[in-house]
Amino acid sequence: MNIEQLTPDISIRRRMTEASREQVQAVRDVIKEVRKDGDAALRKFAKKWDGADLEAIRVSAEEVAAAVKRFDPQLLADLTEARDNIRRYHEQQKQESFRLDKPNGSYVANRVTPIASAGLYVPGGTAAYPSSVLMNVIPAQAAGVARIAIISPADQDGKLSDGVLAAAHILGIDEIYKSGGAQAIAALAYGTETIAPVDKITGPGNVFVALAKREVSGDVAIDMIAGPSEIAVLADTSAYADEVAADLLSQAEHDPMASAVLLTTSERFAAEVAKEVERQVAALPRREIAAASIRDYGKIYLGETLDELVAAVNELAPEHVEVLTENPEAVAERITDAGAIFIGRFSSEPVGDYFAGTNHVLPTNSTARFASALSVYDFLKRTSVVYYSEQAWREDHEKIARLARLEGLEAHARAVESRSWNKEESS
Repeated sequence: MNIEQLTPDISIRRRMTEASREQVQAVRDVIKEVRKDGDAALRKFAKKWDGADLEAIRVSAEEVAAAVKRFDPQLLADLTEARDNIRRYHEQQKQESFRLDKPNGSYVANRVTPIASAGLYVPGGTAAYPSSVLMNVIPAQAAGVARIAIISPADQDGKLSDGVLAAAHILGIDEIYKSGGAQAIAALAYGTETIAPVDKITGPGNVFVALAKREVSGDVAIDMIAGPSEIAVLADTSAYADEVAADLLSQAEHDPMASAVLLTTSERFAAEVAKEVERQVAALPRREIAAASIRDYGKIYLGETLDELVAAVNELAPEHVEVLTENPEAVAERITDAGAIFIGRFSSEPVGDYFAGTNHVLPTNSTARFASALSVYDFLKRTSVVYYSEQAWREDHEKIARLARLEGLEAHARAVESRSWNKEESS
């Protein structure tokens, strides 16, 4: 890893670059075809890109049962415990409606209700992650979403990952479909003969999935346009070089475009971590991916003071940040811009990915400056409610009319003034 002096304009090189015209047009063509041909288009694209001959697009109860039976019992128990941790955390995010009553008999209210339906996209192949099923479904369930569907590309045998189906099973989700890529997003957004459209689409995917989500956004809600994963580790000499290197590689192995950054005040510690990264990456099963990430997007920054490092982390606004310093909780309190913060030696990033209970669907590309982790809030609607009594109208209608005329909206003024005579007496 390259070691550089910290500068005020520190940034994570943006890795979700603008798509090519060809990619955008290809996605638009796929969406158009799915809207036109429905299930036939899904079968066509499954054969073309996944090598799968799909008879039924919806996964049957028998397929789920067989997958659960094949799945390792210990892993099923681990997934179940992770589910419980995640559910317990997200249950705390529930919001209540409220109503403000006034002495004149009027009231205003904020009514909180869940969206009616949500669709979760789960990538296939080597990126078929059961943990993503838990992280996307549980907030929707905690919010009270009535209909939740899962969609994922089938393998060449026309099957989905046993782990994905096992995760769906322990969550009680039985609406599961076989389709991937932009065509799956189009199916969730607009529907086919088999798949009813949903109100919101969540879940990670490749560039074509991200482009498709961008295209359908507005017709349907989406969670975010996420880029490749990223981690920043803020560490001093109280940390262990081998552990920091392992944490950096935990994200580097995701994607050649993943970013892994260490910020420290110690040149000696920086050199130790760089050496450890080189040693450990060679032993990883996904070493080619991790090595490319470290080569192109890995960096070690040296700062003069801890204050400089904290300021740099806030400037980066990374997806994940680990604080491995003396008194790490006090340091973490000063970090205001990050998707998720991991405090202390035993809180390595994968703890949050799988088991702690927090959500691992997080903002990337410095969008943590204004965006947040996927949560129950993403599946709730907040509706304003207004009730004005006659007394309240008498007190306020002239003020409202004056404000309307201030903006040149005479019909607005007349609408509120139209109540100004007693229609029952005049009739």
